[in-house]
Amino acid sequence: MGDISIKINIADRVYPLRVDTEEEEVIRYAAKLINEKIKELQDNYAVRDKQDLLSMCVLQYATGMIKAEKNAQQQDVGLEKSIHELDNILTDFFKK
Repeated sequence: MGDISIKINIADRVYPLRVDTEEEEVIRYAAKLINEKIKELQDNYAVRDKQDLLSMCVLQYATGMIKAEKNAQQQDVGLEKSIHELDNILTDFFKK
């Protein structure tokens, strides 16, 4: 599609962005999740500084992303092993 200009509010700051129309919904949803996480952290901890809250939020999301990537890699390895085993079985079957 095309680029559009939007404004995203994160931690009481407005950020003007140019985004692809197809990405707008995802970006707005990501900003919503970030603001919700900041609110949760603010309610649960005695931290009021927005920079500290943003840092804690980023740390939590980055940790989750790293765990998801490792999990995906492990699944890929398992799938690759299964495919290799299936290939061996089929090769043996057709040799007969």
